[in-house]
Amino acid sequence: MVAEALTPERILEATEDVLRRYGLGKATVVDVARALGVSHGSVYRHFRTKAALREAVTQRWLDRTSERLAPVADGSGPAEDRLDRWLKGLFEAKRHKAGDDPELFATYSVLTGDLSAVVERHIGDLVGQLARIIEDGRREGVFAKELIGGNADTARAIFHATARFHDPAYAAEWSRPGTDEDFTAVRTLILRGLRS
Repeated sequence: MVAEALTPERILEATEDVLRRYGLGKATVVDVARALGVSHGSVYRHFRTKAALREAVTQRWLDRTSERLAPVADGSGPAEDRLDRWLKGLFEAKRHKAGDDPELFATYSVLTGDLSAVVERHIGDLVGQLARIIEDGRREGVFAKELIGGNADTARAIFHATARFHDPAYAAEWSRPGTDEDFTAVRTLILRGLRS
């Protein structure tokens, strides 16, 4: 590959492969460049520092979840059904990330701990999606108007109430027996609590 064909997206793809192969502690920008067949200077033309590259690859990884859930948040249909599908979708997305690619999941768990601004943006995106569904439910008359605070406050409370099913700190619990039943109970409680 020639340097002119190099794009940020290709660099991020190669970075994921390198992180998966070597892990966070051993992966270097030189390894990424080698995987792409370019000099490390070519990578630095797109990402000025190793930290910038790590931030971009982490943001890309987190954005996949937001992008997967956006059609549910912004779609049509009853808000109560969309909220239930959104909560299920978030749990499934996180569960798949942890189970399908455990090496990369472990790497990103470390990276997200170091990149709190990236994580806060991601949480803000997810809470924003929830808030839109709640707003639709209130407009439909399905969700109570007198919920705690505004839509964003209610959304943030739901996000925190379901943390056990999407926060990477709980990943070890996601495959344990009874977890799906626990998740159903929490979703049912939330949906009943929102009804007008």
